[in-house]
Amino acid sequence: MTRTASAPEFWGDPQKAALVLKEQRALQSRMGDLSKLDRFVGDLDTLLEFEGEEIEADFPKTLAEFVPFVDDLEIKALLSGELDLNSAIVTIHQGAGGTESQDWAEMLYRMYTRWAERRGYAVELMDWQDGDTAGIKSVTFLVKGDYAYGYLKSESGVHRLVRISPFDAAARRHTSFTSVYISPEINEDIEIEVADKDIRVDIYRSGGAGGQNVNKVSTAVRITHFPSGLVVTCQNERSQLQNRETAWKILKSRLYQLELENRAKERRVVEDSKKDIAWGSQIRSYVLHPYRLVKDHRTDTEVGNADSVLDGNLDPFIKAALVSRVVF
Repeated sequence: MTRTASAPEFWGDPQKAALVLKEQRALQSRMGDLSKLDRFVGDLDTLLEFEGEEIEADFPKTLAEFVPFVDDLEIKALLSGELDLNSAIVTIHQGAGGTESQDWAEMLYRMYTRWAERRGYAVELMDWQDGDTAGIKSVTFLVKGDYAYGYLKSESGVHRLVRISPFDAAARRHTSFTSVYISPEINEDIEIEVADKDIRVDIYRSGGAGGQNVNKVSTAVRITHFPSGLVVTCQNERSQLQNRETAWKILKSRLYQLELENRAKERRVVEDSKKDIAWGSQIRSYVLHPYRLVKDHRTDTEVGNADSVLDGNLDPFIKAALVSRVVF
């Protein structure tokens, strides 16, 4: 018997129902894209059959809308991974460079949140660690929406910034490094076994922006997983219980991602063979001085408008990475 959304038994398991509805939305979106593509082709074909000033004005306008739409379809066609449909958990850590690196980490946080806004995704802050004098030491947030992980998974790695330092009175050029790690938000029904002896849970006072309990009571949670070396923190929720649940969610997400990578024998084991956040390990360079250029070192993709990239225009790099499958 075929299960439908109207059948009572369908709603008996809310988690499975949510998964089915999520897949349904994704298929409906694909069908909508195909219908829109058909309309575009029909409009362009019709415009080519006629002549006149109005037609000559309409054709380039329609073509200008058609080209980015097709580019986006190309990217979507490459999202066929097991977890590509899922939301994404993004973690940014400062690297070599002190205050410079902490400021750079906050710039990257803004870049990814701006990208998410452009895509219509919601962003939910999970953990935030303020920098010593500026920027942030680390941040973890959820980019919520269909295919967020599929798009963002190629962003994992070390990002390098070259610029004239706003913190240097002598206005010298500085190089800063920050790491970005992307993992999929996993479903609650996926079993991730974690033995009590393999973890340590620490409770401490929050040190950054948050709820009314920040710096008053110990609500922040840090979980250390000894076998993998993973350490996750959460301090942005209002209670210790909520922070603990969110920290567990992040840990299980990363452990699941690590297991997928090990099974697929990917060339980068997430933590055990993790490169230093310093010279020679970057996946992308953002140069703001003496010239302005953003270059991905895995695909050789370059964008001269660095400001546009820092404002969230990441699609050229995402598309190139998906085409070359640099992270799979």
